[in-house]
Amino acid sequence: MKIVLFGPPGSGKGTQAKLIAETLNICHLSTGDILREKLREGDDISLKLKETLSSGNLVVDDILNQIVAEKLFDKNCVNGFILDGYPRTLAQSEFLLSFMENKNIEFDSIFNFKIDFKIVKERLLIRSQDEKRSDDNIDVIKTRLNKYLEETYPVSEFFRTKFPHNYFNIDASQEISKIQKELIKILKKG
Repeated sequence: MKIVLFGPPGSGKGTQAKLIAETLNICHLSTGDILREKLREGDDISLKLKETLSSGNLVVDDILNQIVAEKLFDKNCVNGFILDGYPRTLAQSEFLLSFMENKNIEFDSIFNFKIDFKIVKERLLIRSQDEKRSDDNIDVIKTRLNKYLEETYPVSEFFRTKFPHNYFNIDASQEISKIQKELIKILKKG
């Protein structure tokens, strides 16, 4: 099963990706988690990443493309994967679609998590306190939401028009369990 999740930061993509990955025994590829892991390495790339992420900006496409391509061939992804937070730009989309086509891989489902930005801000501020995340302060949240509207939302719309039969809008303001049931129902119909 190959799944892509779109939606603004704080919409619940990561939570649902973890639940689905466990349920379906597939790999959860969260660029946020991958990048946070990279930050702990302390090399030159991690220093550049820290500066970029703490300002709320997105990581350069080439770095993410390389990381994701490597991860898709990881032994943990043999049964499938969920992309959570990638692709975020049209350039990343072009890379991913070309990569998938060259490897003869197709997406099973693409989900777009729709939610009011006021709810997102509240969720992210709570997450910031609970998880002690410096990338979830109000200024960074505003920057990330603006970046989402400028760069990632058009990617989601591109996928909607390119894959109309397996693209689904999800009301991300619902309870976690309701969202999970809706996702699993759609995936089972596959």
